[in-house]
Amino acid sequence: MFQGVTNLDKTPESDIIARSQFQASGPSFRPLRTPSTPTTTTTTTTTTAPEPPVPPPMPQEPTTMPYQEFPAHERDPLLGGTRNTRNTTTTPTTTTTTPPATRLSRLHTHLTTPVSQRWTDLLLLTSYTITGLLDSTAVFIWGSFVSMQTGNTVYAGLGLAGLDGTTRWQKSLLSIGSFCTGSVLFAGIHRHARSPRARGALAGSFALQALCIAGAATITRVYRADGKKEGEGGLEWTVAVPLALVALQSSGQAVASRALGFAALTSVVLTSIYCDLFSAPVLQAQRLGAVVRSPDVWRRVGAVVGLLVGVVIGAAWARSEAGLEGALWTAIGLKALITVAWLGWRGEKVGAGLEE
Repeated sequence: MFQGVTNLDKTPESDIIARSQFQASGPSFRPLRTPSTPTTTTTTTTTTAPEPPVPPPMPQEPTTMPYQEFPAHERDPLLGGTRNTRNTTTTPTTTTTTPPATRLSRLHTHLTTPVSQRWTDLLLLTSYTITGLLDSTAVFIWGSFVSMQTGNTVYAGLGLAGLDGTTRWQKSLLSIGSFCTGSVLFAGIHRHARSPRARGALAGSFALQALCIAGAATITRVYRADGKKEGEGGLEWTVAVPLALVALQSSGQAVASRALGFAALTSVVLTSIYCDLFSAPVLQAQRLGAVVRSPDVWRRVGAVVGLLVGVVIGAAWARSEAGLEGALWTAIGLKALITVAWLGWRGEKVGAGLEE
């Protein structure tokens, strides 16, 4: 056994020569062990250009990810389409979907949209007719104005001076106080709206005005007076409450004219209308043609005509059996029509003005 091991360590001289020759030719071949018999080997040495070093292959991680997480170039089809490159990075995008508008949100948008100012002066001129209708009947039945507070101020001054022995001056003071209170109330409605000209603010204002007149008409209907003129009687609650309600709602028309930008069409006064109608052409040195074509002139004329029409209708109701109640319900109908008109009025365009 030990003899065999000893023989393995003894390398012949020919094996040593062959091993050195193989190492000189290059590291591509591993030297083979040759038999122990002596052989003659002829080697040919060829010189070749050195090859560029080949980078070692990148280690690959095991593909344990699900199919949805594979890179894009591994999910592309082989036929059709453009194949992505390995360097393409996909950025996840977040798609924000807007929920569909509900009926409540659409209604809110509709009511908060400002109305267009175009032709809104026609509704204010209709308010002049309502003023003439109510004031003519109130003066004839109650002995006091409910809209034009200039006359009530005169009545109150005469009463305070002791020149009026009736309760007219008390009713005048009540009407003035109610009108001032209504001015604060209706101004708050327009103030707290998204826009003073919002549909909801205007429609709500005129709807509240109609409700005030309806309350006065209901009291007048249930507690009908005995037929005498109220200016000659005492100040009872059946007169004071309807008078206060009608005077309170009259201020809503004046506040609406301010909100719409027609400060001259307050619907509760004509003195300034007469002044502007005849003084403006002279102050502005306008010719007759320019005066006729001026929209302001026609608005002032319409205010005077509208008030006169209302006074005639109110006088007709005052002479009838319906009396004050008929005039009040007529005013309620006109207020309701204006309320509906505001709800359907065209909205204001962005950047549009009065001449939209």
